[in-house]
Amino acid sequence: MFFDPLYMLVMAIGFILSFGAQAWVKSATSRWDKVALQGGMTGKDIAAAILRARGVRGVRIEVVGGVLSDHYDPRSRTLRLSQGVYNGRSVTAAGIAAHEVGHAIQDADEYALMSLRQNLVPIARIGTSIGVYMVMLGAFISMTVAKLGVLVFGGFVLFTVITLPVEIDASMRARKLLLENNIVTGEEARGVSAVLTAAAATYLAAALQAILQLLYFAFRAGLLGGRDD
Repeated sequence: MFFDPLYMLVMAIGFILSFGAQAWVKSATSRWDKVALQGGMTGKDIAAAILRARGVRGVRIEVVGGVLSDHYDPRSRTLRLSQGVYNGRSVTAAGIAAHEVGHAIQDADEYALMSLRQNLVPIARIGTSIGVYMVMLGAFISMTVAKLGVLVFGGFVLFTVITLPVEIDASMRARKLLLENNIVTGEEARGVSAVLTAAAATYLAAALQAILQLLYFAFRAGLLGGRDD
């Protein structure tokens, strides 16, 4: 399979999409990380202020290692910000911190798609760890196994697709909250939009890459008109 020209084409397209999205994020975050907020608030300050303004309580804010490792953990209701965002006073830090707070608010509001995504995590892990190998082995053992592998891998694709609107919604909430609480204005707001739009592109690229791979597997398993050999 890995020497199949069609598979190589699918993977090449996925690589280009992923590389382009990552380059866009790096460019946007780097540019706006050099622009300091006039209000001088840190990412931690911004996260705490927005949570207070929305009346969301019980969410811990912690610093975590790594770059762009920021995330919200709904299981422990913990907002983890990377060092540069936690202590950062830039437009980039504001946008990322607010985006993660957007997820905390989704959790508090019991946003349906976020709950669905969380429930799909185990299925997604199985899809990536087992589904691909079932498709590969099915080519030698049985096309029935390959078809089941496509179904299992589809769980990962569903998770990836649902992630996209969840992330976009968090970004929309972030922009709105930053403006409503007068944390950013004018040029700063434009910078936040640039950072969050670039970040959304990474999730779009991931979804498209997963869909292309699923279509290829379905084709080779004979589910989309491909041969069963």
